[in-house]
Amino acid sequence: MKKLIACLLAGLMIIGALTACSSTNATTKTSNDNKLSVVCTIFPEYDWVREILGSHGYDGEVTMLLDNGVDLHSYQPTADDIIKISTCDMFIYVGGESDQWVTDALKEAKNKDMVVINLLDVLGDTVKEEEVVEGMESEDEETPEGSDDGPEYDEHVWLSLKNAKTYCNYIASKLGEIDSANASDYSANADAYGKKLDQLDESYQQVVDSSKQDAVLFGDRFPFRYLADDYGLTYYAAFVGCSAETEASFGTIAFLSKKVDELGLGTVLTIEGTKHKIAETIVQNTKAKDQAIQTMDSMQSTTSKDAESGTTYFSIMQKNLEVLKDALN
Repeated sequence: MKKLIACLLAGLMIIGALTACSSTNATTKTSNDNKLSVVCTIFPEYDWVREILGSHGYDGEVTMLLDNGVDLHSYQPTADDIIKISTCDMFIYVGGESDQWVTDALKEAKNKDMVVINLLDVLGDTVKEEEVVEGMESEDEETPEGSDDGPEYDEHVWLSLKNAKTYCNYIASKLGEIDSANASDYSANADAYGKKLDQLDESYQQVVDSSKQDAVLFGDRFPFRYLADDYGLTYYAAFVGCSAETEASFGTIAFLSKKVDELGLGTVLTIEGTKHKIAETIVQNTKAKDQAIQTMDSMQSTTSKDAESGTTYFSIMQKNLEVLKDALN
């Protein structure tokens, strides 16, 4: 398994952190005892919780662990992260292969009443397995002898507005169980936010329905499968969403360049990041060599500082819609 070594290192770190907690008797909360404490792994969860808390956010503490732009797939918790998780009231994480460290982190949780939300579990049977589509680089992985790996799921569940609404309603209900005095407010906030998500969802569908194209092409990883499936889009990409690869083969470049020509695409898409070498190479190998390169944000590098500057899950999805509109026309 590609993350086996990382998981072993994470396990050792977690054991050390928990030992440190035990030696200092850090088993109780500080002066923030009466504050609702929610720990989230990624930005979308963090922003959803803030939306649901609304005015009650001032009475709580919401923490985002992946707050320095590190990618979900390479994140490993610090000792401070483990302590925060151990004592919080609610912990929200994605639940895919990248989060295997969570199991050990929760075993020794000091707060036995903690509410734990696994996003993949909330979706249940609607979670999608990662798929390798035509022309995409496949990852040749060595599976440890005797291991029994199950399916590898696409972790990028937050990139569906429909999923986001489901999550917000679920989170609101669980916050209401923890803080029953404000349960009706959490429910009302989730309902209001859900209506905004519905409107944006309708806008996406309208854009797709009225566009010339029904396919997108990424010279990059492709974490947008849930979004593509929501609106019936066909996609081509260099890598699957959770791939750790950074170099594409000649065959992949050639296939994607030819596909741009065949479909008459005017845009090659990428995800956030400063280097778009693969997309640039694809464009250079097309007949026209004049396609635009645009970025759709998968929110894997968004930080709380971005949030303080006004960035929200909703605003990013609005910008993604504008990029998608250009790419389909």
